[in-house]
Amino acid sequence: MRNIFKISFTLFLFLTFASFNNQPKNEISESSEWISLFDGKTFDGWHSYNGDEISEKWSIENGVMVFDPKNPNVKNLTSSGNIVTDQEFTNFELYLEWNVSEVGNSGLFWGVKEIEGLSQPYLTGAEIQILDNERHPDAKDNPKFHQSGALYDMVQPESDVCNPAGQWNIMILKINHAENLGSVKLNGTKIVEFPLAGPKWAKLVENSKFKNWEYFGAYKTGKIGLQDHGDKVSFRNIKIRKL
Repeated sequence: MRNIFKISFTLFLFLTFASFNNQPKNEISESSEWISLFDGKTFDGWHSYNGDEISEKWSIENGVMVFDPKNPNVKNLTSSGNIVTDQEFTNFELYLEWNVSEVGNSGLFWGVKEIEGLSQPYLTGAEIQILDNERHPDAKDNPKFHQSGALYDMVQPESDVCNPAGQWNIMILKINHAENLGSVKLNGTKIVEFPLAGPKWAKLVENSKFKNWEYFGAYKTGKIGLQDHGDKVSFRNIKIRKL
């Protein structure tokens, strides 16, 4: 009886260990904690690209960050609405929800540096496209380098899982320089993967509009940016965790 117990216990330990090893590995350490980049009430933690004050084109409505250049309360129509985080990040997973207007166009940047004389965050940081795929003509181009979720002008999405204009989309951007890998999930589906450096990255840049841009994609560590493309777009639940 004692031998049977020992054999059964040993088998239990073996099966438990094997089952544990076969569990899917978490992409991010459980010790990593989400850091909110938007408290739903203020623009604390954000500022205008290469500036200080947030443009009047931005407002906060019911816990949502709204960019609306056509808001009748906007007095300075010429001011840039591009905003960036105060903090810089290197390896991270960024979660946000966005909602774009009909025929709307916007973008999410990372690796942004504020350099004197530069007017736009896309001169340094690469962009993940935010777009009304249903109506915007950019979504019809082939290859679909300008479709929502694309690594703008470089890598097209594997599928179109974008919700229509006026509905919320969930986007997760993962940047991991240790693995030289970036990826985008949109509404639960991974649609884009791309290198972050090396010959493959250089080839992507060489074949894009960013060829010969001195500062483009040059920084592993940089700020997160949201784009003023002249169309209404809303963001909420913006958070990040370091890898």
